[in-house]
Parts: sequence; structure tokens; C-alpha cells
Amino acid sequence: MLLAIDAGNTNVVFALVDNGKIRARWRIATDSRRTADEYAVWLNQLLTLEGYSIGDVSDVIIATVVPRALHNLQVLASKYFKVEALIAGEAPVEWGITLDVEEPGSVGADRVVNAIAAHHLHPGDLIVIDFGTATTFDVIDYNGAYKGGIIAPGINLSLDALVMAAAKLPRIAIEAPESKSVIGRTTEDQMHVGVFWGYVAMMEGLVSRLKTEIGRSAEVLSTGGLAVLFDQHTDIFDAIAPDLTIQGLALLHERSLNN
Repeated sequence: MLLAIDAGNTNVVFALVDNGKIRARWRIATDSRRTADEYAVWLNQLLTLEGYSIGDVSDVIIATVVPRALHNLQVLASKYFKVEALIAGEAPVEWGITLDVEEPGSVGADRVVNAIAAHHLHPGDLIVIDFGTATTFDVIDYNGAYKGGIIAPGINLSLDALVMAAAKLPRIAIEAPESKSVIGRTTEDQMHVGVFWGYVAMMEGLVSRLKTEIGRSAEVLSTGGLAVLFDQHTDIFDAIAPDLTIQGLALLHERSLNN
């Protein structure tokens, strides 16, 4: 089976993939100091709980936007799974799509992998919204080319900045306000309105502008932990793909086997 690893700024996601199907997934906070041995102990326990073992993993593929985390993940693959990890975007798993932007090398691996999976699942013009440390909006054309996009502060990052900068503001949960009114009656109510509905308005406005600029009908896919929450309060999403990055990694691995 394939162990697909998506190392992001906030979390590292590990997923066990068998013939394109995700059998199990786990996440751990990103820490570039975490050693291969620490990963192995943690993973071994989780594999056992799901009825698998380290020996069931035959291949490893990694996508990372945290360069300092890569080495220990490669050591994990070689020391414990006895394989050389494939790195998304590097031979023999080059992207295989056009990065039609001014600085192709600066595009995050997760965004390219998302574009690959999105185009595979939904041919046609696409906008992919990924809720992570940052919220990214990526545009993929009907040929599967990555055309660019938008990077906005993630909602948790925005909330952290607000609470840290204003001494008297309390920490609140990321959730829809109980009242439909956008006139908050308490400090917490006002924060909920500003953070939640402000974020919804930002997404709706940016998607509208992107669709106007694309000039053709475009589907909107969302992925990331908050996609389901926001889907309940806006109609801009055509589909939710919670495992888009892992699906993209599985596709890249499959292509590498066929090359």
C-alpha cells in the first residue's frame, strides 16, 4: 500500500492508500524538529489500531511546503518502510501539468497536487478553495493548466492576530453565529459576526471576481478542514473534496509507476 504524506505549515497528514482508495488517515502537528523515530513510534501505533502494520507499506510519496520537515520524513521512509520516498514535483514524479504563472517554482506543492486531483475529478474550468494555515484560491483551466490564484490569511490565523493584538478580546470558536443578525449585541457576538460572516463575504466576493475574470463557467471545489462548515452557510461551492491533496498524491504515484 501507498503511504501518502502531505506536510503543511500547520499539520502533517499521513494517509494509507490502496488501489486509489484511502483506507486510513492521521494528522500530527507540523514540527520540523520531529525525528523519523518519533514519527515511526506514532505511526506504528496508529497502523496497529487500524489493523495494519509497517510492513503493509510498500511505497511512500511526500508533498511538503515545509522544506525543513522533508529530511526526517525521507529518513522515516528509508529506515522504517525500507523504501526511497518519492517527492512530488521531482523526478520521477514531475507535475505533468503546465504551471502557467510567472514564477512556477514558487507555487506550493500542495496547490499543484490539488490542481492535478481537481482536474482529474472535474474536467473544465475550476476554482479550488483550500482552507489551511492560509486560505488559497487556485484557478485551473479546462486543459488542466494551473493559472494562478489568491492567497488570503486563514480564518484561524486572522482570529489569532485579532486576539493577540487586542488585549480585551476573548478567544472564540470558529463557528457560525447563533443569531442570523449581523448586529452583534455582545463583544463575542460581534467577533463571531466579523470573523465568520466577514470570511464568508470575502470568499463570495473573491469567487465572483475570479469567475468574471475567467469569463467562462467554472466549478468551485473546496477542501480543508473548514470546507464542510462553510458549505452550510454559502452556496458558492459546487463540490467538497476533503481528501483532494491525498488524491492528487495517489495520482502522481500511479503516473510514476506507468512512466
